[in-house]
Amino acid sequence: MTTRLLIVDDDPEITSALVRGLTLHGYEALPENRADRAFNRLTTERYSGAIVDVMLGEDSGVALVRRARAAGVTMPILMLSALSEVDQRAAGREAGADDYVVKPFQFDELVARLRVQEHRVRAAPVATLDPVARTLSAPPATVTLTEREYALLALLIQHSGTALSRGRIFDTLWAGDGSSHENVVNVYVGYLRKKLGDQDFGFEIKTLRNLGFCISGQPPRLHSD
Repeated sequence: MTTRLLIVDDDPEITSALVRGLTLHGYEALPENRADRAFNRLTTERYSGAIVDVMLGEDSGVALVRRARAAGVTMPILMLSALSEVDQRAAGREAGADDYVVKPFQFDELVARLRVQEHRVRAAPVATLDPVARTLSAPPATVTLTEREYALLALLIQHSGTALSRGRIFDTLWAGDGSSHENVVNVYVGYLRKKLGDQDFGFEIKTLRNLGFCISGQPPRLHSD
């Protein structure tokens, strides 16, 4: 499977060079030069990771990373910075960047750092969802779900990497009940979060402001897979 990366830099020459080089290494690299559009793409589209420049013209790559992390984005994020941007690099770490590459850099170094992050993600636990027993397992943790909890989690998994609005979830799972209200979605998201608790299933259910709910982390696999 091709690894999909978002490249965020306001310099089209840099993004073009990164896209070309990463494509040669087997990645699908997509460019973006504006922080606001990058945030929307990171929170609504599916990527395996992102490369973000510290300075994005009048915007800040550090602020973009901080905002994305606050919105529930957990994919690996590498930042590019110049040697003179030491303070910005420290701030980027605090904002949630996983690693840094200092410009000018060797392309092999960038790819090597990407590979490290990919290995880290693959090593995270992957839960299994059993549709017959309605159990969610990531040994040693196992929880049993109600029929409606299972349906909600399965719907979020089906659309992992994107946010589902409360209205869309309600229309899919509850609209036919007649007596239910959209707030029932919040109630059942709360039930699921309580069952997930502090155990490590490799994912969590995030609330994205003005967008809805999404799976953050490694989505569970169906038992039949």
